[in-house]
Amino acid sequence: MKNTQNFIAAALFSFVSIANSFAQSDNAPKPYGAIPSKHQYNWQQMEYYMFIHFGPNTFTDKEWGHGDEDPKVFNPKKLDARQWARTAKAAGMKAIIITAKHHDGFCLFPSKYSTHTVRESSWKNGKGDVLKELSAACKEYGLKFGVYLSPWDRNHPKYGTPEYNEIFAKTLKEVHTQYGPIFEQWFDGAKGQGEKKQDYDFPLFNSVVYAHNPQAIIFSDIGPGARWMGNENGVAGETNWATLNTDGFGVGAEAPKGAVLNTGDEGGKYWIPAEVDVSIRPGWFYSASTDDKVKTLKQLESIYNTSVGRNSNLLLNVPVDRDGLIHPADSTRLMELRKFLDAAYKTDLAKGKKVTATNVRGNAKTFAAQNLTDGSDKSYWATDDKVTTASLTIDLGQATVLNRIVLMENILLGQRVKSFSVEYWDDTAFKELDKQTTIGHKRILTFPNISTTKIRVNILASNACPALSAIQLYKAPDIQ
Repeated sequence: MKNTQNFIAAALFSFVSIANSFAQSDNAPKPYGAIPSKHQYNWQQMEYYMFIHFGPNTFTDKEWGHGDEDPKVFNPKKLDARQWARTAKAAGMKAIIITAKHHDGFCLFPSKYSTHTVRESSWKNGKGDVLKELSAACKEYGLKFGVYLSPWDRNHPKYGTPEYNEIFAKTLKEVHTQYGPIFEQWFDGAKGQGEKKQDYDFPLFNSVVYAHNPQAIIFSDIGPGARWMGNENGVAGETNWATLNTDGFGVGAEAPKGAVLNTGDEGGKYWIPAEVDVSIRPGWFYSASTDDKVKTLKQLESIYNTSVGRNSNLLLNVPVDRDGLIHPADSTRLMELRKFLDAAYKTDLAKGKKVTATNVRGNAKTFAAQNLTDGSDKSYWATDDKVTTASLTIDLGQATVLNRIVLMENILLGQRVKSFSVEYWDDTAFKELDKQTTIGHKRILTFPNISTTKIRVNILASNACPALSAIQLYKAPDIQ
């Protein structure tokens, strides 16, 4: 019930924000279906940020620790959270989320509610606090700070008892009152096969987060702020709705099927956009054996296209090594990706170009097709209410080589487009280049180089009058 109330309040806030932000005529389209809260909208603009898995597993070469490891094994003698933040900033990332407590129960902060923490470790003679250092580093470099606390705890003696949920809630409160502001709280429902049974009280956990960081996006299988994409390969569904039906579902084994999480629910009751989590290495924690297995630039660009390019945020895991540093193999690849993305999206070939539409809402300049290429995400094109199909033609003026198209909906009005196609002029006729389903916050289409003077986007089906904020065209460099 609390989640529903939060959603309703957020939706009302967003409705007011629409009116204030756009300050447009009374003829503006009414929001369709579920819409993002202010905080969700801001979160979706972030698009790309860093995950850091770090803890005893880094030193034991395990992915899932058993909670029986000696905490003294954690001793990153060169730990430099500023290096992590510098790397993330240089990579073009907007935030860092760290495993403050993983399944082994080890806390990267000196929690009062555990004896399996940095306080019991050899690092800084038990006087260190990773969250304190990283939170400060994120502030210094202008990054947002987020945390992952696993409800599963293979170390805590109270896990599997009624008291544990209250202990975990108090642990959450510690983090959310000492290291904020926190932009995202990352949860999963892992429990392990044959482990102690514990029914997690997510309504309680969520209420603690919202009490101290009301702006935080809560991630889990079913949100309520953002949802898991259903895989850890970096691939969102080609069809990806930011809406989801979660009534009757839970986190973990009670979540909707992976195929549903991958695509969302068309016309879903709640706005719960997707976040894609994937690691730059084969595993989540650092292992020296994978120093030569960091994903290639080509793989990372593909992941970017199937996450950010499919209406999702990309949470890329970059594990910290045993020295407490991001390894050069990882940082080098991140910089290569940044260099490629900067080059690929430096020059919008459509910016300022003439756009014509088969329908413009009320024939008003406020909703003109020209808004699509004006370089602003505050303006948009829309059709009359009863018009749910339309064509938009961009005249490039001269033969232009391109291989990327970016489309964006005005998601403050909801996600509307069900299907669309893109065509290019081959000097005699328009030829189909691609045909897809959803757009959402951002859709990136990639294709081999073409040379054309005109691009046409056809909205083939929409659940309400389409409202697009941008169509952009780019020529990305080849990846060798």
